Amino acid sequence: MTQALIVIDMQNDFCPGGALAVPEGDGIVAGINALMDDFASVILTQDWHPAGHSSFASGHEGMEPFEMIEMPYGAQVLWPDHCVQGSTGAAFHADLDTTRADMILRKGYRAQIDSYSAFFENDRETPTGLHGYLQERGISHLTMAGLATDFCVAYSAMDGARLGYDVVVREGLCRAIDLDGSLEAAMDAMKDAGVRIA
Repeated sequence: MTQALIVIDMQNDFCPGGALAVPEGDGIVAGINALMDDFASVILTQDWHPAGHSSFASGHEGMEPFEMIEMPYGAQVLWPDHCVQGSTGAAFHADLDTTRADMILRKGYRAQIDSYSAFFENDRETPTGLHGYLQERGISHLTMAGLATDFCVAYSAMDGARLGYDVVVREGLCRAIDLDGSLEAAMDAMKDAGVRIA
């Protein structure tokens, strides 16, 4: 019981046809479902933005999706509106086995700050509560899969390693946005942080 599988943001808006589609994002669902059988503990994260979230390009006049902006907490990519609370896009992919989840962690629900990591908001300080949950459960080893490799998976993995967890990212069960070389940068950063890539 010291090991948990954390499935990052397997939601409709990140799959083909979604508002922020990750190429072949739906192609990893079956493999993730199969991987769940190897873990007594399965945790799902879910991007859960209020309408008009500050990270949406639509709320910044003259700005386009994927442009950068400075927020009080640092640099922020502006995204297309996605994973709006209660929308079809925010729902988990229909084929994902959600019945195995001990916990569903919703993140990004604070209107003024984005949250890539399963552990912290993008200010790198405000906790989501996941660390406390894992500590209470005595979980020390984390395996991560999901979307997207270069953003929410990478941030979650690096934060997990920084907090002292043994973290493995299953590269074959992740897919990336790869925005201007972001995938290579994220892979290098994860390795530097002590994350193992399997």
